Amino acid sequence: MAKNDLKLLGSWSSPFALRVQIAHDLKGVDYEVIEETLNPKSELLLKSNPVHKKIPVLLHADKPICESAIIVEYIDEVWTHAPSILPQNAYDRGHARFWVAYIDDKWLKALRSILMAEENDEAKEAQFKEAEEAFERMEEVMNKGSEGKAFFGGDTIGFIDIGFGSYLSWIRVMEKMNARKLIDETKHPGLIRWTENFAAHPAVNGLIPDTDKLLEVAKGYKEWARAAAN
Repeated sequence: MAKNDLKLLGSWSSPFALRVQIAHDLKGVDYEVIEETLNPKSELLLKSNPVHKKIPVLLHADKPICESAIIVEYIDEVWTHAPSILPQNAYDRGHARFWVAYIDDKWLKALRSILMAEENDEAKEAQFKEAEEAFERMEEVMNKGSEGKAFFGGDTIGFIDIGFGSYLSWIRVMEKMNARKLIDETKHPGLIRWTENFAAHPAVNGLIPDTDKLLEVAKGYKEWARAAAN
């Protein structure tokens, strides 16, 4: 597959675009990244995803596929020459999809609320507890499902690893902004080992955004949202 036949509309700061990049690298597939500024949104993005108007969008021979988890599954189904991202067993596939949907629901909501909350807002503490509960769940999933191996997917990165790992930089940003650990060595030893293995994997290493650079994006987004609300 020629690189110009496969294009990713994304952004370096997007955890969802990161999922698609990791999936491509796991499969060893060449692709072109088209960086979206999002302000304003490009005509290509609006044309490719007219319903949600958001990244990521994968253009495969100019045909758009939208939504990060769906794109990762698409990549897994089309490029079968490399190890599967989703489990072969139907039950295990359903299990993996459940936990990716769970982390998207629990952590993404908490992340947005923590980012926008004022310093002493009581709602902020509630969202921290939501996030901590999510990570406790993922610690359990890691301990039960990995069977002592490096990843949620076992010996190699799988669907849950991509879904959860795409948030790793944003987790670090929230920890740094609030001087508070979310993934703790005492509470989450399994996740700590997993984050080290995940970040060092050849398909991931070099793709995870720099925390300080991403921190500036988070601060800018917070200022923009505050101004828009006034």
